[in-house]
Amino acid sequence: MYKLITILALALALAIAHSAQITAAAERSVWLVDLDGAVGPASADLVIRSIEEAGEAGAVAIVIRMDTPGGLDLAMRDIVKAILGARLPVITYVSPGGARAASAGTYITYASHFVAMAPATNIGSSTPVSIAPSVPSAPSPLGGDDEEEDSKPAPDTPDAMTRKIINDAVAYLQSLAELRGRNIEWAEETVREGANLRASEALEKNVIDLIAADLGELLEALDGREVELDGRTVQLATAGAVVERVETDWRHELLTVITDPSIAYGLLLVGFYGLILEFYNPGMVFPSVLGVICLLLGAYGLQMLPINYVGLALIVVGIGLMIAEVFSPSFGVLGIGGVVAFVFGSIMLIDSDLPGYQLPIPIIAGFALSTGLLAFLAVGAAVRARSSDMMSGVEAMVGGEARALGSFEGTGRVWAFGENWVAQSEEPVEEGSMVRINEVDGLKLIVEPIQED
Repeated sequence: MYKLITILALALALAIAHSAQITAAAERSVWLVDLDGAVGPASADLVIRSIEEAGEAGAVAIVIRMDTPGGLDLAMRDIVKAILGARLPVITYVSPGGARAASAGTYITYASHFVAMAPATNIGSSTPVSIAPSVPSAPSPLGGDDEEEDSKPAPDTPDAMTRKIINDAVAYLQSLAELRGRNIEWAEETVREGANLRASEALEKNVIDLIAADLGELLEALDGREVELDGRTVQLATAGAVVERVETDWRHELLTVITDPSIAYGLLLVGFYGLILEFYNPGMVFPSVLGVICLLLGAYGLQMLPINYVGLALIVVGIGLMIAEVFSPSFGVLGIGGVVAFVFGSIMLIDSDLPGYQLPIPIIAGFALSTGLLAFLAVGAAVRARSSDMMSGVEAMVGGEARALGSFEGTGRVWAFGENWVAQSEEPVEEGSMVRINEVDGLKLIVEPIQED
């Protein structure tokens, strides 16, 4: 009897322990956020908020599933800062097969606590895009001091600026490599020479931590590994954890739309047009309301992008010149100058060579053509209005005809333009006869009889 009670007690204890283990595994969660496409303001905002919210929710870790060709430097640095200040381990997973962590993606992977890649993926090409065609090669160790001194460019030349940008990028990536214990030499190679590695080579060269075919395999492989976090050692417990995927919300969708250069550019111009229409026709209200909303949305989108303010100034000057063409007899000089300034400003507006952050030429041409046509049509309408006869007002009444309502000499009454007027004539006027209006003196018409042939 004693043995039976002992066996039952052990079985009950094992069942309770197993149940507690299952409950604990169910309570553990790993957050998953996708970084798919170019790194920009919208994707950076989503990743940064996900890292902060996952830390507040007590998640075991957060996985950034990455497939990016690169992106904006400012957005990339914001993500790196968020990873370095995270309260939980950040895992970057280059996936699925065929994905890449290029350019800005390389910096984000180097900053992460753990990095994994799926088979048939690659990493690298970290040279700054705006200067990639003129990347200088590393100095030869065999060169003498005099030769090296002579080959250095002057501080203010484009070559010197290129060297500064390259050296800054190398130092930044190497500092991340030193922090996480990754390959420092390859960090310099991928910046200076645009080097790339496939997954197996990246693992062999200590650029990544492991290769995993899927997310489940990744979490199993990372289980039990340790990481230094805020001065303390944290052991990962990712095996069997619940994966909570971060879904995009309205804020992310709004940022994605308005930070598209074409959309932000269009919103800015529509805002200008709305305000101009309100100035032409005060009291319409709707154009000014629409213009202010579009102008603010466009300005918010543009301030999150790398903007050339000289280009923005040229756009404003171009629109101003085209408006001035309507009010000045310049015969097209101001209008043509405005169109030229508008086009050059639009081309210069986005200060980035990344394909996803440039204004397409057809969009620039379309806005320039429509704005120019609008300005010249307004000029044509103004010229025709100046050369045409007056259709209303006092000027239109002079030279017109009226019919006498009674016979008079001096002052009497006439019917003119649908109204009964006081008239004055130096010659006798018979009832029903027609008179010509020579002058309008306040509310009195100066007339003379029309002599019949």
